[in-house]
Amino acid sequence: MFGFLGSADENLRELERLLDADIHVRGNSITLTGKPGDVALAERVIAQLVALTARNRVVTAEAVRHTYSMLTEGSSDSPAEVLSLDILSRRGKTIRPKTLNQKRYVDAIDSNTIVFGVGPAGTGKTYLAMAKAVQALQSKQVTRIILTRPAVEAGERLGFLPGTLNEKIDPYLRPLYDALHDMMDPEAIPKLMAAGVIEVAPLAYMRGRSLNDSFIILDEAQNTTAEQMKMFLTRLGFGSKMVVTGDTSQVDLPHGARSGLRTATEVLADVDDIHIATLTSSDVVRHRLVGEIVDAYDRYEADTRAPVAAHYPGNRAERRAASRSERR
Repeated sequence: MFGFLGSADENLRELERLLDADIHVRGNSITLTGKPGDVALAERVIAQLVALTARNRVVTAEAVRHTYSMLTEGSSDSPAEVLSLDILSRRGKTIRPKTLNQKRYVDAIDSNTIVFGVGPAGTGKTYLAMAKAVQALQSKQVTRIILTRPAVEAGERLGFLPGTLNEKIDPYLRPLYDALHDMMDPEAIPKLMAAGVIEVAPLAYMRGRSLNDSFIILDEAQNTTAEQMKMFLTRLGFGSKMVVTGDTSQVDLPHGARSGLRTATEVLADVDDIHIATLTSSDVVRHRLVGEIVDAYDRYEADTRAPVAAHYPGNRAERRAASRSERR
């Protein structure tokens, strides 16, 4: 019962916040009262959480929220199965999907050669892809991991940064290094990189290559052009998998260039062995407020920036430049 209720009864308080049925706990018994529909939903939620505790999973308030969300969305999938799927474990920390869409995303990576993960910040697009890459390397499904992303944000400022070209580009690749350090022993990573088993490089370094027996991740793909995306996808070699992640609402390409990620998801939607996974604010697994922030900004931009976007078609960078010109 302690595992179910959580520390200081935090899970019970979350259940009381989410459910309309009244919950009474005495000893090892839980009694529900209320309208039949409310009681039925509460019973299903609690049954799934009990199943999680029976599998020796730590039940948190976040798990309570995700279980409730999955059941109210009408999914036939069992939340207990979704939340107990382990991808990778290291030093007592286990990486697993936390929402139904994340589970479908992970399953798609297993069953397809190329997967696009599209969604807002905090939905685990890159993190879960990285975990699958490390899992594939450890199980010898691939012989190397290649991580890449465009350095679009650098733009003209790149020349003003200190150091060599690699040192200038390194800050834009840092999020990939951070995720890698969460999943592997930090002392092993430099050795694997020196041996070419793990490669972290800007997208421009992919041109002209054929990548065999590799797990390749392209992060921040919304900042690729259509030409860059085509170049990247055609690097695919035998025995390889590709995962392309990005958020089409966060495009920073200059001069109104259309996002290669948006184009690719339209052009390749019906191609066999390519899967397009869409994640939403309900899949955000950072602090609870992150999902609410994403939704609030979406509403704000839809309500207040629609006229600007209509007048200045293009991406976010172009609209910002146009707005500055208008203020002048």
